[in-house]
Amino acid sequence: SKEHRAPRAGAKAKKKKAVATKKKGTEQAKGQNPRAFIFKSSSKARKARTMAAEKQQRKLRAPLMDRTGDEPPPFVVLVQGPPGAGKSTVIRSLVKHYTRHALSEVKGPITVVSGKKRRIQFMEVSNDLNDMVDAAKLADLVLLLVDGSYGFEMETFEFLNILQVHGFPKVMGVLTHLDEFHDPKKLKKQKKTLKARFWSEIYNGAKLFYLSGMQHGRYNKRDTLNLARFISTAKFRPLTWRTTHPYVVGDRFEDI
Repeated sequence: SKEHRAPRAGAKAKKKKAVATKKKGTEQAKGQNPRAFIFKSSSKARKARTMAAEKQQRKLRAPLMDRTGDEPPPFVVLVQGPPGAGKSTVIRSLVKHYTRHALSEVKGPITVVSGKKRRIQFMEVSNDLNDMVDAAKLADLVLLLVDGSYGFEMETFEFLNILQVHGFPKVMGVLTHLDEFHDPKKLKKQKKTLKARFWSEIYNGAKLFYLSGMQHGRYNKRDTLNLARFISTAKFRPLTWRTTHPYVVGDRFEDI
């Protein structure tokens, strides 16, 4: 004999179902079935869909025009840092790497050829506020020098604020004077601390280089090579701020 099967359709089944839903407290008003819910106005739905698509499109990066000619101008690399951080030494080390020429002193901007169609101009930024503002307007890449044995100083934060106002170009950090640490544990701890602070100021994953030893008044060849490689291969996006704020760089003037 077969077991009794409760009716699934018909008046009796409907009645039982209504009682069960009432007990659960999940009785729904007519015309509000969530499974069959659909928009009432097709024109409103079309408008909402268009607005959502526009919103998503705005989030995507707008294509930027690169207005540089066949022979592009040199990329300007600023070397900035507090007094005694080693700005001139970094420039001399990089010039030696690119040109095989030793510089005794750094006077004004120095342009070197780093590839077939690529030139780089190194500029040292003094700690005068006017110089910082002028330099921020034309920077493609900024090397922020930080004295590793001392930590971040006021000049670094001032310059970062100026950069933010002027379109914020690419920034790389360079830690110097690390050879003053004799205890490896202390050195590791200091590197970690400075890296965390640097990332919080700029963005997570910002490039940070370590320059430790010195040879013949310049930084180690290996450290300089690492830094030079990144400078040579860095890609610079045209900044919107830069295209809307033209400028002229006076490299030098001669009194005739």
